[in-house]
Amino acid sequence: MIIDEALILFEKHGFHGVTVNQIVDKTGTSKGGFYHHFTSKDELLFVIHDAFITYVLEKATIATETFANPTEKLQAIIKVFVKTFDLYKAHISVFYQETIYLKPAYENRIKKKRDQFKQILLNAIREGKEAGEFRDDIPVDITTMAILGMVNWTYKWYQQPGTKTIDEIGSIYVDLILHAVLKADSISGDTYQQLLISSVKQDFHI
Repeated sequence: MIIDEALILFEKHGFHGVTVNQIVDKTGTSKGGFYHHFTSKDELLFVIHDAFITYVLEKATIATETFANPTEKLQAIIKVFVKTFDLYKAHISVFYQETIYLKPAYENRIKKKRDQFKQILLNAIREGKEAGEFRDDIPVDITTMAILGMVNWTYKWYQQPGTKTIDEIGSIYVDLILHAVLKADSISGDTYQQLLISSVKQDFHI
């Protein structure tokens, strides 16, 4: 409840434009109740940031353990990455809007998790190249950053509800990215078409 109301206030007024008094008034709780859950408004901002990063990191970790095939692994990571923008839309908006106000200690903890997720994605790209599924000429680091940038930009335009569901959007991203990284003969094969069908039908319950 506190987090939900704080998200609305932070989105509307900004982190420094909101006081603890405003948060407790909005939630109908007391200052004691607030400080029972959070040591400060700074910690509240950290928890908001940490929630979605923890989610996507945990799901991506499970994806890497669930799928041995690099193409399926990359597909699953992309799907859970995209879904985060639906499940944590408000959290992510506040993250991009207010991240400069995170205290250094909190910022370092967030950065560590973001780097871990980046490494999971990078490893999937590298494994795909080593397995001969992905193009030999794509640089692993730049490809990783390109995917991160492409998907992260979702927060700027994604609306609830929209003309397409978040799962449909995830499948579109999968198709675009796999067309970019897979070898030409893999794209034209039946296996790839089945993979796209599974991407549309499945929501990788991981």
